[in-house]
Amino acid sequence: MARLAINGGTPVRKEKLKEEWPIWDHRDEEALLKVLHSGDWGGVPGTAVREFEPQLAAYCGARRAVCLSSGTAALEAAYQAVGAEPGDEIIVPAYTFIATASAACIIGAVPVFVDIEPQTLNMDPARAEAAITERTRAIVPVHIGGRPANMDAIMAIARRHGLAVVEDAAQAIGAVYKGKKAGSIGDAGTLSFQSSKNLTAGEGGAVLTNSDDIYLRCYSLINVGRIPKGDWYQHDQIGTNLRMTGLQAALLQSQMTRLEEQNRRRRENAAHLISLLKDIEGVTPPPPDDPAGPEGSTGPEGSAASVSAWHLFAFRYHKEHFGGAPKSAFLKAMNAEGIPLGGGYNPLNRSGMIRLYFERLAKMGLVKGRHSDPTRAEIPAIERACNEEVVWFSQRCLLGTKSDMEAVAAAVRKIKENAGELLAAS
Repeated sequence: MARLAINGGTPVRKEKLKEEWPIWDHRDEEALLKVLHSGDWGGVPGTAVREFEPQLAAYCGARRAVCLSSGTAALEAAYQAVGAEPGDEIIVPAYTFIATASAACIIGAVPVFVDIEPQTLNMDPARAEAAITERTRAIVPVHIGGRPANMDAIMAIARRHGLAVVEDAAQAIGAVYKGKKAGSIGDAGTLSFQSSKNLTAGEGGAVLTNSDDIYLRCYSLINVGRIPKGDWYQHDQIGTNLRMTGLQAALLQSQMTRLEEQNRRRRENAAHLISLLKDIEGVTPPPPDDPAGPEGSTGPEGSAASVSAWHLFAFRYHKEHFGGAPKSAFLKAMNAEGIPLGGGYNPLNRSGMIRLYFERLAKMGLVKGRHSDPTRAEIPAIERACNEEVVWFSQRCLLGTKSDMEAVAAAVRKIKENAGELLAAS
């Protein structure tokens, strides 16, 4: 008799593990109604936006924040604000959402793809340094799943070569790297408030920076070339309209009242699940948080604390312990058991959009040398992660209970114990 749900057996959970998201209540209604009744709905004058920006900057440990229409727009603005121009190379990991690279494409720059560290899934600093050429303008570490990248190494490389660093912290609001919030360490950092994110208004984004010059450039870039306190029809820079609306800002203000508590629940559930998975041979859980650091300090600022925002819970599957069944079979089996597990990203340098973009660059003579063909990038860790090993579920599932996490581990054990059945079904 079949035991696995994929073959007709009883699933570990009758209903899929999935928390309601987004979460809202009367506070969100009141915040939206306040802006609605004010009539100040847009980004100009944008009273709600101007109120939210310093709150966001303070939370993230940055001097300034510029809010705008999306996380993708934030990357476009940040790349230009640090000086990237058409033809310049921007180093990005090939394991990330398309926006990290497409934002470079939109401004005419050349995304250069590098490999990741297998344990963290973040940019490998050594691979980033090896990719630097005379055309390189910026390095873009992505804090995948909310786990901070190795910023000490990346910042040292950038300073050594005179390059800018733009942190893609779209998935990492509230994450901490050695006492500093993600997004506040590089020359600029970007956030996303898209529907799936830990802090959401449906859409929206922000650029964080400690530089007045970068702040002013971003302000002008997203505000049709205007400058602070300039005349209405004074357009001193090349810019476009990427402004956030007042309704988005109001919603983000109310949503921020829940963020710390929600991140605490995510951290606790992630720690519990790691403790369960580490005893199951055949899967490798993600590295645990270091909330206090080696010196024992519990405060984020000035301590050695390093914690993920846990936007994703990503772990690795090793098929040799499951009868050789491929990752795709494991994913189907986990979903049948009620665990909404996904397979993660595809190698970004292989995407159709990137191929099309580089074909256009080649016709214009804007790509040359060793980075002219993105498909030739050496990314063995990413290939292994995408094709064979990495699986994940999203932050909303980490807002559940400890018993939900135990169901995840139970499903893994059940599938492993019935690996023969899994292999036969694959």
